[in-house]
Amino acid sequence: MNPATVKAAARLARDIEHGIATLRGAEAVIAPPFPFLAAVGGALRRGRLGAQDVAAAGGGPYTGEVSAAMLRDFGVRYVMIGHSERRRLFGESNELINSKVRQALRSGLRPVIAVGEELRESQAVVPSAIAEELFRAIAGIPRRSLAQAVIAYEPVWAISTTPGARPDTPDNAARRAIYIRKLLTRHLGARVADSIRVIYGGSVSIANAAGFVSRDIRGMEGLLVGGASLNAKEFVAIVQAVSSSWRRR
Repeated sequence: MNPATVKAAARLARDIEHGIATLRGAEAVIAPPFPFLAAVGGALRRGRLGAQDVAAAGGGPYTGEVSAAMLRDFGVRYVMIGHSERRRLFGESNELINSKVRQALRSGLRPVIAVGEELRESQAVVPSAIAEELFRAIAGIPRRSLAQAVIAYEPVWAISTTPGARPDTPDNAARRAIYIRKLLTRHLGARVADSIRVIYGGSVSIANAAGFVSRDIRGMEGLLVGGASLNAKEFVAIVQAVSSSWRRR
């Protein structure tokens, strides 16, 4: 629930928009709380508007829910689904997440589907939770539709709000990206899998941003920024680092 006020959210959006106005090679998406979508959307020109969640139903008597169609009408283009906080604090199941992904795609939104393990494991061990969460999130959804999806590898142990959190290493994150793409290729075919962007989330900062996307191989293709996004200068610097890394490729 940050920022705390609509005034702060609009100011943050304006400051970010000013900082990224001349950048090329990177797409910046800002996902404020629901009540601030209009104010933030009105401040954006180059930046894209995102949302932090979406209803699992397309319409009907679901008090307090916000449908994908409503978000689209607000100008939202991306929506986060399956964030670890939603899974842990609100008990969201893989089946519910699957329904949300379906609704997002039906309304023309690009779902940012978060997957990741809770406990840190050896870098040589690929957590089974990644495959389970990924496959159950996209089960039964037409392949062509999933070409619009984004997969965010977000290990819970690396998220800044987790006690003792520390970011993953760029090398290990790149291995996870390769693994996720292999899963997608096996499940969806190479053409669709190649269209899906894989990004990293977990204690992203100015200090490590470039390392996660500066790969000779096709590793992470973007970042899901948490706490650092509440500081305009820091967030802009992260976007600049990604932009510079992509231009050097």
